[in-house]
Amino acid sequence: MIWQGKAFGALFGVLTGGPVGALLGAALGHMLDMQAEERLQQSAPLDAARVQEAFFRATFQIMGHLAKADGRVSEDEIRAARAMMSELRLGERETQLAMVLFTQGKARDFPLDATLRNLRTEFRSRADLCRMFLQIQLQALLWGGGLNSPTRAMLRRICELLDVSPYELAQMEALLRMQRQTRQPGTRPADNNLADAYEVIGVPATATDAEVTKAYRRLMSQNHPDKLHAKGLPESMMQMAEEKTRQILAAYEAIRGARGMR
Repeated sequence: MIWQGKAFGALFGVLTGGPVGALLGAALGHMLDMQAEERLQQSAPLDAARVQEAFFRATFQIMGHLAKADGRVSEDEIRAARAMMSELRLGERETQLAMVLFTQGKARDFPLDATLRNLRTEFRSRADLCRMFLQIQLQALLWGGGLNSPTRAMLRRICELLDVSPYELAQMEALLRMQRQTRQPGTRPADNNLADAYEVIGVPATATDAEVTKAYRRLMSQNHPDKLHAKGLPESMMQMAEEKTRQILAAYEAIRGARGMR
């Protein structure tokens, strides 16, 4: 029984819509599983299923490796990993596998570089998958409060191996912080942390109004869900693309409000 598609789809849903997003993502993943099983019966190559399995395995292995980056795994980091598994609605067997993978990643001799190079090979030219993978790791770290110096150093190495720039990493972190604050009732995250808003837009606080608007429009054009879909972004990622444009808009509106821009 092929199940990775459901977990893969749910993984993306969690980052964008919590339990509801996970269920929607899982449903989309289930469609991928059904297609993969049909191809298996026809003896066709299962590239999608192989990528999904590689993604799932590496997700929890690297999560464990990052948790051990400072030499120990805290209870908060373990709870964060289990929370991710719970949000994904993994079954008992899948959760057991995820924990085995998490434990493998904690090993001192875990082959970080080889694992990520293999993942990069599976992803081929899909830079969106590399960014998605890194965003999942960041989400778990934020949940577990594990963004310390050793962890950040390891994240830089992961970025290097997956060809994700330090700027993209900083932008993802700002987006995730804003997203987390947005879900807190009565909170306007960009007003409370204007620095994150500037980080999301990609300009310094000293930028002119015209520069802010130009950077915002460029980001919206680059991340427009329809454009990404036309370039091959799968349906399971569309909600995340839409969430990202919402956060970019929220950041821009916060800057506009602080500056009194029209």
